[in-house]
Amino acid sequence: MGKFRLLSEKDAKMVIERLENKYKDSHYYLNFSTPVELLVAAILSAQTRDVVVNSLTPKLFSKYKSCRDFADADEKELLNYINSVTFAENKAKNIIKACKIIEEKYGGKVPNRMEDLLSLPGVGRKTANTILINAFNIVEGIPVDTWVIKLSYRIGLSDKKKQDDIEKDLMRLVDKKYWSNIAYVLKNHGHTVCHSTRPLCEECLIKDVCPKNGV
Repeated sequence: MGKFRLLSEKDAKMVIERLENKYKDSHYYLNFSTPVELLVAAILSAQTRDVVVNSLTPKLFSKYKSCRDFADADEKELLNYINSVTFAENKAKNIIKACKIIEEKYGGKVPNRMEDLLSLPGVGRKTANTILINAFNIVEGIPVDTWVIKLSYRIGLSDKKKQDDIEKDLMRLVDKKYWSNIAYVLKNHGHTVCHSTRPLCEECLIKDVCPKNGV
């Protein structure tokens, strides 16, 4: 494995433009219809594949329709609906606690401020960004998930290890008009071309500049 190479700012911006043009229809991948459904789905999605979350939320959301429903939920009963996700017990506790806080402090409405969202159990900056962007169309940052971490390193956008530091690098390089979907663009590129174990480098639209870190 060779030494890590960071793209120049010029090349990084070119790479981002190419990827945005290629995957311009990229969008958030979890199904929801209300802010509280998004909050719950996002909490459930941590270290769990989105297809697993999307497979269980129809029944879950038909049982629990409001923030109050989740706040008043019996933990064991809630677990019956979400036991296919990783760390289901912790997530059930966090969902109930978060919704109780929302009922008590925010009148049953999911807050639309970063600091308020970060005060909720089970909500980190990635989830808070996700909620702000997709529920309220408020763009303060970039959600940094597993694919963003992996591809930011691989294609030389960031040499950082921590999510918050990677986000700062991306916010510096990515035009703000792309902040709301760059995470989903990178995820699409990972699924389509830049696979975890055998990336299709010869088919890649950025192969002329990509440093292929770790490939």
